[in-house]
Amino acid sequence: QVQLVESGGGSVQAGGSLRLSCAASGDIYCMAWFRQAPGKEREGVATINTYGATTYADSVKGRFTISKDNNKNTLYLEMSSLKPEDTAMYYCAARAGGICLLTHAMTYWGKGTLVTISS
Repeated sequence: QVQLVESGGGSVQAGGSLRLSCAASGDIYCMAWFRQAPGKEREGVATINTYGATTYADSVKGRFTISKDNNKNTLYLEMSSLKPEDTAMYYCAARAGGICLLTHAMTYWGKGTLVTISS
C-alpha cells in the first residue's frame, strides 16, 4: 500500500499562484493530480512518471506544472494564472505500473486538498 498525503491548498485571488505537494510513503512509477469541483465529475489534471515524462489536461496547459522529487517521493503541482474555475478539491493519485495517463485508472488516492480561487 502507498499512502499519499496532499498539502498546500488554500484560497487565492484570480491570477495568483499556488503550489500543491503530495508526500508518498514510497517510490511509485506514476503519479498524478486530479480535481473535483463542486457538483462536477472528477477530472484529470496532470501526470508524471519516474522518468519525468508528463501529460496535462488541455484546461491547465501552460498554467500548471507537475514535477516530482524522486529522492523525497514528493509530487508537486505549481499552479499559476489561477482562475475561479480552478476551484476544486485536488487529489494526488498514483499507480505502480502500466500506462501513466489521465485516462488510465489510478490505484492509490490521497484525501485531497482544497483550492479556492476568488474573482
